[in-house]
Order: sequence, then C-alpha cells, then structure tokens
Amino acid sequence: MGSAANKKLRQTKLQSLLAKNPFLTDENLAEQFEVSIQTIRLDRLALGIPELRERTRFMAENAQKKLQSITSADIVGELIDLEMGASGISMLTVTREMILQKTGVCREQYLFAQANSLALAIIDAPSIQSSVANVKYKIPVYAGSVVVARAEVKRKQDNKYTIWVKIRNNRKEVFRAKFLIASLPEERGQEDENRS
Repeated sequence: MGSAANKKLRQTKLQSLLAKNPFLTDENLAEQFEVSIQTIRLDRLALGIPELRERTRFMAENAQKKLQSITSADIVGELIDLEMGASGISMLTVTREMILQKTGVCREQYLFAQANSLALAIIDAPSIQSSVANVKYKIPVYAGSVVVARAEVKRKQDNKYTIWVKIRNNRKEVFRAKFLIASLPEERGQEDENRS
C-alpha cells in the first residue's frame, strides 16, 4: 500500500515538474526522483505525457500559430512556447558556422538575435520595433550547445513594453537582456504599403 501511495505522489510531482519545465529529460527526472529511467517512462505513459521530442514538437507547433508581430521566419532558433503579451521560450542549437574560428566561442550576434526575436514575438501588436537593448554576455557558448531563451514581459506602458530575456545552457545563464520594444502605429505600416 505504501508503494502505491509513493507512486501516486511521484506521478503528481512529475506532472507538476513537467508543467513548469517541459524540457526535462527522462534521465533528469529519474535522477531527481531517484528511480530508474524505465520507471519514469512508465509513469509518463500512465499519465499520458509524451516523450521530450513529442512535447517540444507540439509546443512549437502551437507557438507558431500565435505569432502576430513577426513571422516564424524571423525567429532565430526554434520557437517552443508563446503566451502573447506575457512570455515565450525558444531553443537554438549552436553550429560550427556560428562560432569564431580562433576561439570556438559562439558569435554574440546569434545569442542577441535569438533573444531579440523572442522578445519581439511575444508582443501582441501588428507592427513593432526594438527601441533599446541592454545586454550582458555571461559565459561563453560553444558549438553543439543547445541554448534555451525565456522571455517575459515585465511592464507595459502605453505602446512600450519592457521585456527581460535570459538564455541558459545546461541550467547556467549565459546571456541576459532587457529590451524596450515599442508597438508602432498601424498607419505607418499602411503608409509603407502604399509607397510600394
């Protein structure tokens, strides 16, 4: 009877953890719960929770449908989650083409572009522009790394949004930025179309 209660408690905690962080692997979860990977897989199956790859694909498809201010082609990395006007998550795999040849470190513009495109994506407006960016590169990132960016709207005042973006590699913060993004009047976009 104690074993069934432990299993139920573990499954409840497993659901809660994956709701907060859907990127946890079965290996991470097995380590955290001090059980085998097979036990985690069986728990996920019993709860109807798909494996990491399927969870990520499903989240990415849903996030792409919500985009308003930019297109999916404008996103640097892969958009994983998007709550319009509130938050977003993207992933970027650092390739050899993105690194500096001499040091092997990822060029800064890729991390900035990932963060900036995610910040723009979460704004619920038809036309936007980054006005100010305050960035900090904290730890070098190398080829093969998979970095995860999380953006959050911290404040909205009139047509201006303050957005924080933090990028992590294996739970270590490698980059952070504070963006001030302004939504532009719709007339401007129509003016540009009329000139074409």
